Amino acid sequence: MRLMPQIRIESTIGQIGMRTIPARQSIEQPRAVLEIQQPPAVMQIERTPGKLTIDQTKAWEDMNLKSTPRLVEEFAQDGRSQLLEGIARRAEEGDELMRIELGGGNPIPHIAKRNFEKPQASLNITFIPSPFSVKVNYEPDVLHIQWKQNKPIIHAEPQEPVIENEPGKVDIYMEREPSLKIDFVNLEA
Repeated sequence: MRLMPQIRIESTIGQIGMRTIPARQSIEQPRAVLEIQQPPAVMQIERTPGKLTIDQTKAWEDMNLKSTPRLVEEFAQDGRSQLLEGIARRAEEGDELMRIELGGGNPIPHIAKRNFEKPQASLNITFIPSPFSVKVNYEPDVLHIQWKQNKPIIHAEPQEPVIENEPGKVDIYMEREPSLKIDFVNLEA
């Protein structure tokens, strides 16, 4: 009996292996250099103080407590007016006496009676001033405020980011080599 020739094939599948090293990346952002200055605001205040004025001259005069210059002025005016009244009265009396020769009656008793009768002085309370005799004037305070706002001075210097990058690697290798083995069996003649 003769055996049939045979071919025997034996194969091993190849196997690939991979080894990966992941990529690494680091990013660092340094802070910006920042300088801020704030100049103070400039404020200017001008104040004109209030002024209160009280004039009591009329009240003092109403109470007959006048200043010396005022009294001298009043006495001078009063003396001048009495002088003018006296001159006018004497001229009128002279005119009346001149009319005697024209048959104008007897004017001497009338003149004597007029000169003898003096008007009675009125009695007034002089130590109470008249209403509204004290003058009051008030000028209020005046306030001027001026101010200037100064803007901040900002100096900023940005910093570049620091980036470190290490790329990843992939190593591919043959974990198992492929093989093919062929055998011939029963090839004897």
